[in-house]
Amino acid sequence: MAILSISQKYILPLAPWRGGRGVRLILLASCLILTSCGLYKSYERPADLRTDGLYGSAQVGQSEQGLGAKAWREFFTDPTLQALIERGLSQSTNMKQVDLQIQEAQAYLKVAKLAYIPSLSFAPQGQLSSMDWNKPLKFYTIPLTASWQFGSLGSLRNAKKSAQVAVEQTKTVREAVQQNLVANIANLYYTLCSLDAQLAISTQTAKNWRESVELTKKLMEAGRSNKAAVSQTEANCLSVEASVLDLEDAIRQTENALCTILGEAPHHIQRTSLASFQAPAVIETGVPIALLQYRPDVKQAELQLASAFYAVNSATANFFPSLTISGTLGFTNNGSSIELDPAKWIWNALGQILQPIFQNGRLRAQKKVAVLKQEEAKLAFQQSLVAAGNEVNSALAALQTAEAKKSYMAQQVAALTDAVNATEALYKDNVSRSVNYLNVLTAQTGLLGAQMSQIGNDLTAIQATINLYTALGGGSLQVQE
Repeated sequence: MAILSISQKYILPLAPWRGGRGVRLILLASCLILTSCGLYKSYERPADLRTDGLYGSAQVGQSEQGLGAKAWREFFTDPTLQALIERGLSQSTNMKQVDLQIQEAQAYLKVAKLAYIPSLSFAPQGQLSSMDWNKPLKFYTIPLTASWQFGSLGSLRNAKKSAQVAVEQTKTVREAVQQNLVANIANLYYTLCSLDAQLAISTQTAKNWRESVELTKKLMEAGRSNKAAVSQTEANCLSVEASVLDLEDAIRQTENALCTILGEAPHHIQRTSLASFQAPAVIETGVPIALLQYRPDVKQAELQLASAFYAVNSATANFFPSLTISGTLGFTNNGSSIELDPAKWIWNALGQILQPIFQNGRLRAQKKVAVLKQEEAKLAFQQSLVAAGNEVNSALAALQTAEAKKSYMAQQVAALTDAVNATEALYKDNVSRSVNYLNVLTAQTGLLGAQMSQIGNDLTAIQATINLYTALGGGSLQVQE
């Protein structure tokens, strides 16, 4: 360890330090060392990152960006839903918490930047001293001390870079919270629309079946039916009427869940219908590399890798000398008993270099751990891409299946509607003895099930589209967009 001390009274005979030349030599040598060892390199994305084929056989479209580049207002065009999402984003406690976390990270970054600036302290001292009750001597010193601590060479710079990465990581957390919030509000909104459609069909079906019960009773009075037909028809009608109550309860529960997300007390949620969802004319996933821009979890994984990179740099910096420069400037008296004793100026400068020599292998172990953690972060980053690609594939496959089923289900509902109309007509007119109340009940039950399945498939298609949008990173762009 080399130490420089300069005062008015003496100068240590270390010639290279005179006039600040020693400090300049240290800084010059440090820069050369840092350049050669790479401590000042910035993080770069791994060149061997694999993104080809991440979507599997489900890749669609030639766009570079795909759905993930769309802001949520462009994707969800229903004005009622847009208003709900805006309320959710402005009122969500999760969003407010993560905003505070961003401010905290920015404060730490500011501290890391200010580490380059010398610290100043002012510590005046006064003392009274007397012997045998004589008039006391007065001592005072009024110094201003400055200290500039570089730490290990390169450690400040890597600490600042790590703080910058921490700020970006907190921002990706905000993006993830926003993305989940947007997707959850949209899914619950269209679930409510789906329940409304099911409730409307069930209510109408219950009304029709209640009419069938009355018709069957009249037919029994006319001798054209029996008690079994009346009882079976009424039982089926009661089952549908009970399902109406279940649907009404499901609507209330879903509204309450949506109110919780919005941060509001339970109330009725204004909404339109399933038909208000306008799917993009062309579904494009974009190239897989776009996931790095829009997926918050993928961005978070890469930032973890960047943080591990700077941790390795910091561990390497610990092998190099640490430099501290400090100085004092002020004035003091000579301890005289004279009341107006004139003060004398004092100044002091100190330069110190500390080079670690033997640390029981601690520094090497720390460096090895940092390198291993960097490798772990790299594997996690690659795996996050694989998981994202699989989510895109699954969502797109679900969407394609639901869309393909739409035409079949529409034809099924049309066929069963004709079957119900024809069967009821034959039963009422008693044209064919082969048609009885069981045929009518079977046709009616089949139609109700097909209608419910059709609504469920429509909801599945909408939710699969939302899931695909989310899987591509959609909904995470800033609120202002």
